[in-house]
Amino acid sequence: MKKVITFILLLGVILSICSCNKMIDTTIKFDYAIVSFPDGTSKRIELAGWTDFEDGDQIQIKAKDGTVYLVHSENCVLVRER
Repeated sequence: MKKVITFILLLGVILSICSCNKMIDTTIKFDYAIVSFPDGTSKRIELAGWTDFEDGDQIQIKAKDGTVYLVHSENCVLVRER
């Protein structure tokens, strides 16, 4: 019986850690993004910040110049140089 209770508790802890970004901060800092636009051009953007959304494939990119871009994740590469 102790093994069953221990297993259930351990499983609960593992699931809560894996499914929740609030217990362990897994946010990665990036230096810049390369964004592809519908007209076929691309642009390197120095990042002030970025956000991804749990319910979609969009990434909101905040550039250092204050411009905000909302792009599909397929059209964006986030880069960290270190």
